[in-house]
Amino acid sequence: MAIANVKEVFQKVPQAFDAEASKGLDAVFQFDITGEGGGLWNVAVKDGECKVREGKADAPTVALTMATDTWLSMVNKQINGIQAFMSGKLKLTGDMLLAQRIPDLFKF
Repeated sequence: MAIANVKEVFQKVPQAFDAEASKGLDAVFQFDITGEGGGLWNVAVKDGECKVREGKADAPTVALTMATDTWLSMVNKQINGIQAFMSGKLKLTGDMLLAQRIPDLFKF
């Protein structure tokens, strides 16, 4: 069943998190989801654990900005991050290589 809203995605992040894939990682992912139903969320990954918080992180390692429909399409595997980035639907600042690890870290 497809995930239908942004808040639901972030509620499910801890269950989707693959601790094994995060070994040695200490990073903060900032998600700025624009448009109706969007919001600011950050996910801190450290020592094989992840913590999800609503709002803006002080110093994210990587920040991703996209519209609500783009984010939901990515989570529901209708588009991948590279396609979204190349088409201009996803803006990225910070560590691009880290952003490419998101599908390995979070298995939706």
